[in-house]
Parts: sequence; structure tokens; C-alpha cells
Amino acid sequence: MIEKVDVKSLNLKELEEFLLSLGEKKFRAKQIYEWMHIHHVTSFDEMTNLSKNLRETLKEKADLTVLEEELVQISKIDGTRKYLFALADGNMIESVLMKYKHGNSVCVSSQVGCRMGCRFCASTLDGLVRNLTPSEILEQIYRIQESIGERISNVVVMGSGEPMDNYDNIVKFIELLTDEHGLHISQRNLTVSTCGLVPRMKQLADLKLQITLALSLHASSQEKRKELMPVANSYELSEVLDACRYYFDKTGRRITFEYSLVGGVNDTDEDAERLVKLVSGMNCHINLIPVNPFKEGSFKLALKTGCPIIPIAMTNTPKIYEAQAPLLKKTHVVLHYGKPILPNELDADTKKHIGVYTKCVIEQMLEENEQYLETP
Repeated sequence: MIEKVDVKSLNLKELEEFLLSLGEKKFRAKQIYEWMHIHHVTSFDEMTNLSKNLRETLKEKADLTVLEEELVQISKIDGTRKYLFALADGNMIESVLMKYKHGNSVCVSSQVGCRMGCRFCASTLDGLVRNLTPSEILEQIYRIQESIGERISNVVVMGSGEPMDNYDNIVKFIELLTDEHGLHISQRNLTVSTCGLVPRMKQLADLKLQITLALSLHASSQEKRKELMPVANSYELSEVLDACRYYFDKTGRRITFEYSLVGGVNDTDEDAERLVKLVSGMNCHINLIPVNPFKEGSFKLALKTGCPIIPIAMTNTPKIYEAQAPLLKKTHVVLHYGKPILPNELDADTKKHIGVYTKCVIEQMLEENEQYLETP
């Protein structure tokens, strides 16, 4: 069986070459490109300025990637939408739409699952299933834009998966997303996260793109970072920070550090002093995310009964009252319901520290929540 060409993952030049290989004129490529990346059609039959013979040939030789919307959850508070999309092979991925005064922002996934093993992230529980193609990453944006009938202006690659572990497809996705013949989103309106894959961070820097790089830091020392993130066993914290400096030197773009504050774990005066020294002299933004304290004893009932634990993360609630007490103020609050944690499916070591594990899951959720808040 001949493998079909994923035409939505091709840039315009590659699409021109594909059309020429079919014996077609070069200009047909631009017509098809616009149907896919501007009009976001879901079938070749909708490409009405193509001949019927060409449309039939495309059906035979090419694959037009289209995601199926399985479920949408809409917040009654601020209209935030969480989408569940089905891929052609039956796998599922999630995306999130955040609506702001300055435009619509979408958080997309880059992989089905993840192999990084970060203890706070639910997407890594089943390991890596596969990488998403450039077209599958794009399609999350296209389907959401068609769903709401409004343009998407900002994109965050911070959903399921480690973007730098799908490097080639992420770079191609960026090329297609920012192409003037397509959706043409500014590179400055695109943020890509990473847990710290140093070689890929430097490789990305060498491209000299104008995207924002966000590093999940979460600790001010190598030892503490190892406890949360297995990637720290491969790359020393000093190496990761050097890669961040390299990225800034090559691109001139400020680095964002995500740092979740866990009571008694990484929020001491010593941690603060180390953090200041770590980033001293760097052009960066540190996003501090408070995490409420947990006690292991609180989870004994769940361990005994196998009852699912539902992680919930709320962000920005102090602005309702605490920030201007005794007055109440209307504000944007993010309420995030996470994937249920099933105690019976956890390994023995994780069960022993289920409180820490749950805390880390919520820590990651709080980090994601920050992306949904409107920047002042």
C-alpha cells in the first residue's frame, strides 16, 4: 500500500514540487495551500477551483488531515473552552481556547502522551504514544478558529507532550503557522515550552526565530529539580541555564521561567537567594506560582478504597477580596479540573508519596493556568 502524502504538513515550495510530480501546473499549489491554511476546508471536494480530475487524484495520492471535535467544555465564568480532539488513528488530544480583550489565544498539544516522566504531569502517565505531525498541531488551531468564527492571534505550545522532543515537527509547524500565505500569526505571539532538553534548545536558538521560550524550572538547585523532573538526570541545571542564555544571545528574546512555589519544599529564603543568583544578569521573566500545602494523611482514604482523586487548581482568586479587602472586585479567575488520579494504577513508590505526587500535578495545572490569564 502506497503511503499518502500529508499535504497540510508541506510548505508552499514542497507542495509545488508535489503538484509538479502529479503532472499539474505549479500555480495549483498556491490554490490548494490557501484552501487548507486560510479557508480551512475539511475535504478536497470543497476546493471548487480545482478540476474534478485533480480532486480525485488528490484523494488517491494525498491525505488531508482534519481533527474531529469530540467534546468541548465551556467555562460559564469567562468563556474559556477546553477541546477534546480525535486523531485519525483514534488517539485523543486536548487543546484550550482563552478569550481576551487583546485577542484569542490557543494552547496546543505537541505529542500524544509524553516520555519525559515529570512527576507533576498527568500527560506522562502512559508514556509517549507518538509525536503529532505539523498538520495535527495546526489543525487544533484551525478547528478552534472555525468553531468560534474568530481569528486566533496567540498560540502557546504547552499542552500534552514535550515540544523539544518533537523538534522537527514543531519547527515545521512554526514555519506553517507564521507563513504569510497562511494564518500568518506573528512569531512574537508564539510561546514554546520545554522541560530543558539542552541540545534542542540550542538548535532552536540557532534558527534565530522571534518566538518566546518558556522553561519549566521549578527548583533552584540541581538536587531538588531531580526529585521532580527526570530530565535533570541528563542535564545539569547550569547547562539548562547556559542554554537559556544562548537562546537570548541568538534571538534577543526574553526567557520565561516557570517556578511553582511548594510550601516547605522550594519556597525557603535559601531557595529565593539561589534563584536570584541563578538568573542574575539574565533578561528573563520569572512566573511564580503558589501551591497550597498537602499532607500525605489526607489521601489515606483514597489509597484504601481506590477512590479517584480529582485535582483542582484555582488561579487569581486573591484579586477578588484579599488584594483590596474589605472590598470585593470582579476579576478573571481560572478554575481547572484535572484528570482523575487513580491510586490503584500508581506504582508503589508514588503511592508512598501520593501527596507530593498530587501536589506536583496541581503545580503543573497552576502553571498552565497562568497562560490563560490576561496580561495587564
